[in-house]
Amino acid sequence: MFDDTRSKKLIVLSHCILNQNAKLDRCAHHQGAVSAVVQALLEHGIGIIQMECPELLYLGLDRETDRSARPSVAEEDTRIAQRMRDPQAQAIIEAITGNVIRQIEEYRRNGFEVLGIVGINGSPTCGVETNWQDGHEPAGPGFLIAALTGQLATLGVTIPVRGIKSANVEQALGAVLELIE
Repeated sequence: MFDDTRSKKLIVLSHCILNQNAKLDRCAHHQGAVSAVVQALLEHGIGIIQMECPELLYLGLDRETDRSARPSVAEEDTRIAQRMRDPQAQAIIEAITGNVIRQIEEYRRNGFEVLGIVGINGSPTCGVETNWQDGHEPAGPGFLIAALTGQLATLGVTIPVRGIKSANVEQALGAVLELIE
């Protein structure tokens, strides 16, 4: 089945890698997508699963920022990290995790290979090696990546997970190429 030209290879990306418009104000480093990453995936024939952004779904595009206060990005990330602990935010994270897991399982059941998951280091939700909380960038995953990798571990599924910083294109491209080559 599926004996056509498709590569049967996929990668899971955090939402903002494909859509920088979804980023917190003053945090987008590209006009649209992180084009070097996307171009590399296209050139290698890799399909893309885009995870939904839990921050966007829960707090909206403006992340419910008090625009009159003009807080720093660090203050906003700290506030967002606190808000993403809310039960409603955790329910959104659980739903996103379930949807991504179902897609991964379906592809794998049909002989496709999920090469990796790429998150955004320093993100309260999509961080991999680092996240954001309480005014700093500690080691460890963000809420969504932790939920996703935890569920994969429970299922006994091993998929490499890498974190990138979209402002560092060379590092981002290197991390993605490591997964696909």
